[in-house]
Amino acid sequence: MLRSSAFLGGVLVLWTICFGSAASGQSVPAVVLPAVPEILSDALKAATELPRLHSLVVSRRGEVVFERYFNGRRATSQANIKSASKSVISALVGIAIDRGHISGVKQPIAAYFPDVLAKADDPRRLITIEDLLTMRSGLESTSNRNYGAWVQSPNWVRYALTRHLLADPGTRMQYSTGNTHLLSAILTKATKKTTRQFAQETLARPLAFTLVEWLRDPQGIYFGGNEMSMTPRQMLAVGQLYLNRGRANSVQVVPEQWIDASFVPRGRSDFSEQLYGYGWWIREMAGQQTYYAWGYGGQFIVLVPRLELVVVSTSNPNVSDDRRSHRRTVDDIIENLIIAPFAKASD
Repeated sequence: MLRSSAFLGGVLVLWTICFGSAASGQSVPAVVLPAVPEILSDALKAATELPRLHSLVVSRRGEVVFERYFNGRRATSQANIKSASKSVISALVGIAIDRGHISGVKQPIAAYFPDVLAKADDPRRLITIEDLLTMRSGLESTSNRNYGAWVQSPNWVRYALTRHLLADPGTRMQYSTGNTHLLSAILTKATKKTTRQFAQETLARPLAFTLVEWLRDPQGIYFGGNEMSMTPRQMLAVGQLYLNRGRANSVQVVPEQWIDASFVPRGRSDFSEQLYGYGWWIREMAGQQTYYAWGYGGQFIVLVPRLELVVVSTSNPNVSDDRRSHRRTVDDIIENLIIAPFAKASD
């Protein structure tokens, strides 16, 4: 796991957080926050002015160099990472393929949904695992204006699968959380375990944490692509895992080939013009190639491989009036007040 460090100088800040009652006789561990390095002082100043920001954590070369919590949050606070969980679902698909539960990304999904995709001439039978990973299923989106009707439906899988085909599978990207939820349903069928159970055994446990329960659909399938909860440090562990090419504590958790494949641009967003791989967004920030998990309202796991940098942020996602301006401000802090100074220092 990552280790906190104050090697850049300053006085360590000790923050005690109670994990059990004093009456139980349990020890109370302390979270040691690193001193703020001078290179990130502007980032801290800007972050403290955001009323919706909950956390900002930075790791450089595997060591936490900046970790701060805001607006009543603390290190143990769970964050709803929203659509950043799509990157986690992608990792689980890669692990499932590596373990032989799924034959590969080119496998058509029809075999997993024979009741819905029963007609031999149904063009939706051509949708593959890869099409779901890359948001190129061609199915009408269940996100944005269609989201409410979808999650209020009695069967989320059937609803997502029976949307109109707006493009041939494997061609045009159209962002839709329904695609990732179908992957969760496939993981459940292929592994014969719930998505959470499979995730806990193959991803969370090797990273030394436990995934808490999150929302399920009416059929009991864990929501694939939204509503997953993690602490910022757990998000950081996922980011560091990808930065380390799938290895954690000398164990290959996610196949190296899957990491590489995930970071290949395979589509361009229909709403943000950003490139998309297997559940990860791709763009240049401060002159650096970055890959990031992105969740509604300001939830980010940003990887900067050349700088060996991971940046995590969490925010309150439940305020709609300024979410776009807040997200843009968080984005600006990450790019211009965190990545840019490290990039300049490394030149």
